[in-house]
Amino acid sequence: MKKKNKNWFWNIVIVLTLIVCVLAFVLHYKNWSKFEDGHFQVVSGIYKQRILLSDIDSIGFVEKLPEMERSNGFSWLAKEKGVFKDSLTESKAYVFVDDLRQQKIRIVHHDSLKLFLNFSDSVETDQVYTRLKEVLKNGSE
Repeated sequence: MKKKNKNWFWNIVIVLTLIVCVLAFVLHYKNWSKFEDGHFQVVSGIYKQRILLSDIDSIGFVEKLPEMERSNGFSWLAKEKGVFKDSLTESKAYVFVDDLRQQKIRIVHHDSLKLFLNFSDSVETDQVYTRLKEVLKNGSE
C-alpha cells in the first residue's frame, strides 16, 4: 500500500515563513534616501520619514545616540531602526542608523521632532549631510 505524504501543508508554511523573513531582512538591510519636490525622504523597510525641507530647523553630526526608549523598532548588531521617545524631552525621535559605530546625522524638524540617520557607507552619510546643509543655507532645493 502507498503511504500518502500529508506534510505538504507544513512544508509550504515553512517555506513561506522563510521567504517572509528573508524579505524583511532585505527591506531593512539599508536606508534609502532621496530629495524630491522640496522634500527629504528616508526609507528603511516599513519605516519611512518624509520631511519638507523648509521644516528642518537644524542639522548636525552626533557621535552617540541620546538615551531613548523604543516605541517600536529593532536593534540588530550595529543597526538601530524605528520610532523612539527621547527620555529627556519626551518627544518622538525617528532612528535610521545602519552603523552605530559611525557618526550620525541629527535632523531637528517641526521644532522638536528628531531624526537620526546614517548609512553603512560613511561617504554616503557625508554626501547627504552636505546636501542638507546646502539646502538649509540656500533656503530652497
